[in-house]
Amino acid sequence: MPLSPSDRALGDLLVGQRVITLPQLDEAADLAEKWNVRLGDALLSRNWMDPRRYYETYAQHFDLPFADLISDPPDRKLLRAGETDIYTSRLTMPWRRGDGRLYIATAEPGPETVLFARGRWGTDIEFVVVSKFDIVYVVQTAFAAALSRRAVFELAELDPQMSARTVFTAPQMIVAYGLLSAILAGLAFAPLDTLIYLNIAISIFYLGNFVFKAVLVSVGGGRSADIDETIAVEARALRTADLPIFTILVPMFRETAMLPQLAQALRSIDYPLGKLDIKIVLEADDRDTIEAARSLGLEGVFEIIIVPRSEPQTKPKACNFALRFARGEYLVVYDAEDRPEPDQLRKVVAAFRRSPPNTACLQCRLNYYNASENWLTRMFTLDYALWFDQVLPGLERLGMPIPLGGTSNHFRIDILRELHAWDPFNVTEDADLGIRIGQKGYRVGVVDSTTYEEASCRTGQWLRQRSRWIKGYMQTLLVHTRRPLHLMYSAGPLGFFGFVFFIGGTVIAGLLNPVFWLCYAIWLAASAANVDVIFPQSLLLLCLFNLLAGNGAFTYLIMLAPIRRGWLELIPFSFTLFAYWVLISIAAYKALWQLLRHPFFWEKTQHGLSRHATAQTTEAGGVP
Repeated sequence: MPLSPSDRALGDLLVGQRVITLPQLDEAADLAEKWNVRLGDALLSRNWMDPRRYYETYAQHFDLPFADLISDPPDRKLLRAGETDIYTSRLTMPWRRGDGRLYIATAEPGPETVLFARGRWGTDIEFVVVSKFDIVYVVQTAFAAALSRRAVFELAELDPQMSARTVFTAPQMIVAYGLLSAILAGLAFAPLDTLIYLNIAISIFYLGNFVFKAVLVSVGGGRSADIDETIAVEARALRTADLPIFTILVPMFRETAMLPQLAQALRSIDYPLGKLDIKIVLEADDRDTIEAARSLGLEGVFEIIIVPRSEPQTKPKACNFALRFARGEYLVVYDAEDRPEPDQLRKVVAAFRRSPPNTACLQCRLNYYNASENWLTRMFTLDYALWFDQVLPGLERLGMPIPLGGTSNHFRIDILRELHAWDPFNVTEDADLGIRIGQKGYRVGVVDSTTYEEASCRTGQWLRQRSRWIKGYMQTLLVHTRRPLHLMYSAGPLGFFGFVFFIGGTVIAGLLNPVFWLCYAIWLAASAANVDVIFPQSLLLLCLFNLLAGNGAFTYLIMLAPIRRGWLELIPFSFTLFAYWVLISIAAYKALWQLLRHPFFWEKTQHGLSRHATAQTTEAGGVP
């Protein structure tokens, strides 16, 4: 779209006042036409000028006064907490009263804003031009308490059955107490029969869990390559001018060193910068990262969102707070160390446009750029490859609820807000949200695009991260089994049992594996003399099948994704899977302890520990 006469006049004024050069104006004009955005959006996507200078000149262009909302803030009596979404989406708000008129501050002057403001605040108004960053800052500070409370309690108050704020409900406590009492009574009055029946039930559950995951891998591995190629072709064919605004949320906490690498990774995305709405989401008490972000001099597409201090201090609460400032049609969450493939956002837009209208989210694959660093990162990479390359596509093809991964989830922002976004009390918030999406009648799809991130390369860090994930799975299991009939109805029988085996199986296997390993060790040490009584022949065969065939099959399944990706050097490490499961069981018991003692505590995963991450940070201009 050629520049409008107004934009051409603005460009001439900017050059005339030496805010930008003529070559810069020509480049910005080409970008604005290519991207189908206003000249100002193209200019702010480049680091050519101080944004304040741009907005001062913008005000002169419209023959309007310029106001600095930091030194000359709005009259708080004119602002309404219920209008914050208007202020942030329209970048327009009431400022002052004077001479019997209401002055409206706007970062987007023009006919559309005039019509909107007159419809909202009446015709007796005047305008002043302000920076969009000032409006975002004013909303953050003026309504910090209200927005923070909304970020924490919106889901718990409006849809309490879906919130993990209550860890155990009364019916769940009654069922757990009754089940435990029945087992203890059985052990007291019929210990042998009770042990045998428990053994049978657990062994059948193990078998079902193994068969279920084998089916998922088989179905997911058969995902049509034609679908992925079609989306890739459609993504390349998308006209840049037709792409929508895309919001990117990047929650960070005490990750100063990751900022340069993060900014460079986001600049490298094959998407017009003028159509990116990037929010760097920081905690109010993380002064070092806030100052580092402000000192980087980021382009105007980056905005810093400061989350007020409140409990629980979790990533989902920070994302909920930042969601109020999002202006895109779609939204994605990236972690500080993420490196999405350049064409990911284009693929997502293409996939949304060819998906059913009830598609709420598209999950991209995750994997690691430091896979070869040590044994732990190799096993982590094998684990993720199985999950994202095989299991999630299997869930999608079978129409089951999909527990989302922790990043690279792309949402339709209107549906995300309708669902009250993330649960700040759940420490694996995306897995919970994926299940909730299914229960509310929406679907999650999978897109063939990978985001690379840093695998935890130290055992302590890995245990902290994995125990948080498993604790979140425990919370998700508790939340979505509060109403089992509702879950059965909304997800269907297949989805219900898939949820039980997928979420419940992950939790239960981690807790019960050490018990069965101990039983097997005792059985071997005692030469079967003293334990045959609780392992009748048929049960013994089932247990041995689960042990040998099940473990052998899982070892084989975890090889499939690396074979298909050509990571042949990782295959020998699949034979060390048992040691990895030992670590998972340690994390599971830590998760159970924290669920009982500190259910909402978020154990932070420190990034930048890998030598690969250190090298990338140095290359991006950061401090290693």
